Amino acid sequence: MDGRITAGQLKDKPPFTDNNGRKVLAKHVCHNCSKLKIFLGALAFSFFAKGFSGSYMKSMSSQIERRFEISSSIVGIIDGSFEIGNLMVMLLVSYLGPKVHRPKLIAVGCLIMSLGAFLSVMPQFLMGRYNYERITVTVDNSSTSLSACSPALPVDHPVLVVTETPREEVKHSGCEKTSSSYLWLFVLMGNLLRGIGEAPVMPLGVSYIDDFSKEENSAFYIGVVRSAGMFGPTLGFLLGSFCANLWVDIGIVDIDAISINPKDTRWVGAWWLGLLICGAVSFIASLPFWFLPYSLPKEGEDENQKISHLSMAFQGEHCKIDPPVQPQLKFSEAVKDFLPTLKKLFGNPIFLVYVLLTILQYNSLVGLITYETKFMEQQFNVSVARAIFLIGVILLPITILGMFLGGFLIKKFKLQVTGMAKFASITFILAFLLNLLYFTCSCEVLQVAGLTVPFSGSKISSPQNSFIASCNADCRCKTNQWDPVCGDNGITYTTACFAGCKSSTGVGKDMVFHNCSCVEGQGHGLGNSSAVLGQCQRESCTKTFPYFLALQATCAFILCLGGTPTYMIMFRSVSPDLKSFAVGIETLGGRVLGGLPAPIYFGALIDETCLKWGTKSCGGSGSCRVYDTKAFRNIYLGLIAGLRAGCCFLYIVLYVLIMKRFKPDSKEMKDTKNTENPTSKETVNTNKKETLPGTRISEEGEETSM
Repeated sequence: MDGRITAGQLKDKPPFTDNNGRKVLAKHVCHNCSKLKIFLGALAFSFFAKGFSGSYMKSMSSQIERRFEISSSIVGIIDGSFEIGNLMVMLLVSYLGPKVHRPKLIAVGCLIMSLGAFLSVMPQFLMGRYNYERITVTVDNSSTSLSACSPALPVDHPVLVVTETPREEVKHSGCEKTSSSYLWLFVLMGNLLRGIGEAPVMPLGVSYIDDFSKEENSAFYIGVVRSAGMFGPTLGFLLGSFCANLWVDIGIVDIDAISINPKDTRWVGAWWLGLLICGAVSFIASLPFWFLPYSLPKEGEDENQKISHLSMAFQGEHCKIDPPVQPQLKFSEAVKDFLPTLKKLFGNPIFLVYVLLTILQYNSLVGLITYETKFMEQQFNVSVARAIFLIGVILLPITILGMFLGGFLIKKFKLQVTGMAKFASITFILAFLLNLLYFTCSCEVLQVAGLTVPFSGSKISSPQNSFIASCNADCRCKTNQWDPVCGDNGITYTTACFAGCKSSTGVGKDMVFHNCSCVEGQGHGLGNSSAVLGQCQRESCTKTFPYFLALQATCAFILCLGGTPTYMIMFRSVSPDLKSFAVGIETLGGRVLGGLPAPIYFGALIDETCLKWGTKSCGGSGSCRVYDTKAFRNIYLGLIAGLRAGCCFLYIVLYVLIMKRFKPDSKEMKDTKNTENPTSKETVNTNKKETLPGTRISEEGEETSM
């Protein structure tokens, strides 16, 4: 005898005794419940890790755009590279999911996510210091006075270039080493690896839970895991807010010598610092999965409960249960069955409509999140760091609560497919109607002389000469510079030179320009002729921001409330052996047709609203400095509203399809019942429940979709 016994032999054994003949307490051999809970905890932390990294990258999109001096559409391509990584492996991973060791595959994915985060940091150590745009000012006779407008400069008049490095160093490091302009490709490749690594986590993890948990607990467990995972985006945005307030070259340059603040569109935060933390978190998330089994007994099975409470100690020998054997996967058979399986899956109209719905939802959600901080910055006059912080502490906790409550309501009221469809449709349509109120949170366009408002007493002859007016015609200003100042008249000027400022006092952030001829011409007296560094603040926009934030939090809560019921419709519409594949197809379709193109076309359309582009040290356009906020708002909110209107239509179609098929007195329902297995022990009880067309009844009386 080899010391091994089967599950059937174990359940017939009487209570065991020790060597002295005394009865002993039963010992747990297969801690099925605890292992499932360990998997739930590990999966929740992996959801946390991927959400932590993903939200941090989203929050740093503006910082990456400014650091590499690229357009929003390029940022969209970088963001979309994550979806390309998913595309490369998602379909294969989802299809092979039940045939491979799912926990170990998730562990490999977490390691790849960690590698991608570390790769994205590389440009910071390969590039030089960040040099932001600043104007050239001249030193007057007084050593404490700097002049931006000097109409009659002698050839040997001293000139001070106010930059972080001398002009020669900028020339050599910026213009000769042009390859540094393409270092953003490291970030793109790192994001690509993150997409590859994240691919197994969702489909394999969720299907593993649904396979080995009770049907009534499945939705609740998935809701708990997804809700716990939402703490990742929350902390990711908080970390992003912290890093956005730190200067990109922290520890290398003198922070006091920097003349801009986080509200300035030239400010670049320490985007690379948080990626190091994200990589470490993803690595830690991979560790528990290496020690989890290929499969677990179904939660709640009586036989397994009895076995787990029997002692495995026999006198003179040790007995243990044979673990489930992982089936041998033949690649040729897997490829042969792929197309029939795909055809079978898309032959289900409920799943087909669900995938289309997911694609539109991905488009609206990804576009919303990717450019939300930029929208808040331009529309409501808040810094990127503050916008990221508010998203992390207000919006994301609201979404966590909504997702958790959605899963709880399914478990509490034992909602079937029809109830889930009705609940999800009502919540989404209500959120869409509230979404239309976003357009009421309007804000005036930033008044920039020569861009949005003309100089007083002058006409804008052409876009190229729109900054030249009679008050600054003799200042010899460079039109491609952006170092804004705010005049006492409430108007922003692109540089102090275009404001006609003849002198200044103070240094760094405290510098104040005086004798500004253009400001004086538009003011109401000779005293209003000074300007300070930075754009003018729009107080009315700042006052509107709390209302916008409250409205967005309400919409997010309602949307997430119906998110889990919507997700569970997919699981109730496919057979158990296709669950992993269905999750993969849904995630793949959403990300490839939604997550990949959305940042690109959102970014391209937003670029069309740019009024003033920055200039690279070697020439060429950099990132955008000023947007037409009205056009920005209409494009950004209009795209989101249009996509969600399509979602409302698909929700109605999905609800009608489900109600038509699951209506108890419908002919199709009766035909379905008549074709079910008549030899089932619990056919009568099962027929009282809602079933899908083409379902069969298993020997245990459980509903199984064909």
